Amino acid sequence: MDVYENPELLGLYRAYTAGQHTVAAHFNATAAAASMAFPLVIGTATDLALFPGDGAPPVVERLRTTTRGFKELAAVSHLGPAVATVMAMKRFDPDGSWRADAERLIEGCRTARAANSIALWRDKIAVAAYAGREEAITRMVDYTCRVTENYLGRALADPSYLTAESLRADYLDGPADGLPVSMNRMMVATFFLTGLDMGYRVISFFDRLQIDWEHAMVMMVGRFGKPTGAVTRGTHSLAVIVDAASRGRLPIRNLVIAPHAPVFPSYDGTNLDAVAASERGYREFWSQTMAMAELAGDMFEGYPAFAPRRGANVSITPDTTTIEEMPEIRSADDWLALTTRLRMVLEDPRQMLAAAVSDFAARQLVENDNDPTAVTVPGLDGEPYPEI
Repeated sequence: MDVYENPELLGLYRAYTAGQHTVAAHFNATAAAASMAFPLVIGTATDLALFPGDGAPPVVERLRTTTRGFKELAAVSHLGPAVATVMAMKRFDPDGSWRADAERLIEGCRTARAANSIALWRDKIAVAAYAGREEAITRMVDYTCRVTENYLGRALADPSYLTAESLRADYLDGPADGLPVSMNRMMVATFFLTGLDMGYRVISFFDRLQIDWEHAMVMMVGRFGKPTGAVTRGTHSLAVIVDAASRGRLPIRNLVIAPHAPVFPSYDGTNLDAVAASERGYREFWSQTMAMAELAGDMFEGYPAFAPRRGANVSITPDTTTIEEMPEIRSADDWLALTTRLRMVLEDPRQMLAAAVSDFAARQLVENDNDPTAVTVPGLDGEPYPEI
């Protein structure tokens, strides 16, 4: 059955919106034109682009899956959830595929250990932010794989051993014999190293370009991680790093998260024209969003105004039982907060695993003049990973 639409009222509706030649469309174009001189920063899952303004070509920094070491570290950091997944599979279906999957992880660990070396991390993966820590990373990777092999091997020999209780006591948290460093600490370390690398490169990128942050237009576009993740300022790991890179100069309202906005083609070093072609659309998208928001002050002066806070971390104590936002990390040995963040990035659909400590890594870099060697990597620095 067709839905009746009154043509006269529909015409009035279309006078304001739902078309290219409407009041709203003209408003959007006017707002975008007024922003042409301002710097525009666009972040995607793989790239960070600065459009300086006034028609200048963009400058692009490649991130995440197109950069060194990300997948190699993720392979190790994901062992915690992977082993927990095998445990859950065995609980759901004791006669199912959990055995084959456990054996697959064991074989993967053995193969990774054979390839793992100081030379691999120093000379081939060669991440600038990890310089000087290659031996420690090598020992951490070897240890993590060995502990995983041992735990899963014991579970295969005695399926009754594979429980949530043994997972926590003998693998994730301890204390247990043969577990001088818990896997929780390893996960924090690997997530932190990922954030350290990204933070170092993003901060260097912006420091080199000398952004006018007070007038910058910043937008994170497209999917970033899992479908439900990175949809707010506080849960978007790249957004918190960009904010840190501004040293507090970026007005927090100028940072927009737009998961449904189009994504420019991933930069491959040769397709800058394709990236540049997206600028107009992004300026219109950002400008219309902010210009519409600014109407509120004209329309509703005297009523309480929306004022987003910069950072929404909460303080926790050993008595805290639930949280709604990331807990504040007071120091690199604040293991209550650090481990709680591991739980939160799994439990909160908005979060990304690697975002557990990205903001803390970026904050330490800013406090130490973007010098990775001056930063403490929790879960790696000072931990007793055995010699290989």
